[in-house]
Amino acid sequence: MSRTARLFMLMDALRAQRRPVTAARLAGELGVSMRTVYRDIQTLVELGAPVDGEAGIGYLLRAGFFLPPLVFDEDELEALVLGARWVQGQGDAALARAAATALAKIATASPRDLRDKMAETGLWAPPLRKAAEQTAGLRAIREAIRREHKLEMTYVDEAGATTERVVWPIGLAFFEGKRLLAAWCELRNGFRHFRVDRIAALGATRVPYPTRRVVLVKAWQREQNIPEQR
Repeated sequence: MSRTARLFMLMDALRAQRRPVTAARLAGELGVSMRTVYRDIQTLVELGAPVDGEAGIGYLLRAGFFLPPLVFDEDELEALVLGARWVQGQGDAALARAAATALAKIATASPRDLRDKMAETGLWAPPLRKAAEQTAGLRAIREAIRREHKLEMTYVDEAGATTERVVWPIGLAFFEGKRLLAAWCELRNGFRHFRVDRIAALGATRVPYPTRRVVLVKAWQREQNIPEQR
């Protein structure tokens, strides 16, 4: 592997981390020695990359670093196309349009026009055996998650009982045949999961919930015994 290729791989490894990552972990990912990582980090800093940290603590690439023209290898390109095609078939209408426009931006932002190559990629995301019901509330739920706003909803459970609830939405999962909303429920004073197709009415409050979503997600992960994602 050339040194230039290794520096690009190191940049990619740093971009993928939201928290400081140790030289030992970077060395393991890149298949090089820790001494090489230290030397390459110093090179990136000298080239102007805003890398914070030091040996023994960890390194973090600050947000806002100017990216060079987008260059994707074959595996990365196929992953992008396959993921976008899945979203086009499973997301709400707005999310499906966003997936299509994102692919178009990626294709034309690259040094080479990739539109033909992406269109000819032989990876497809066919409809699931049991398609999830399309609901008008998905976009409102996504917006509330993004803004960390409360939602008012009328929910009908499996037994047919109806309740009025105020929830703090933290995540939306796309399973085969259903979409599941994870949220803190004020009525039950705890985390609950709601089938989106059982939400009879949904209202945006534009009222921020009192705890940051990242904190709620960590608490939910602990409760569900889900390993925290880095």
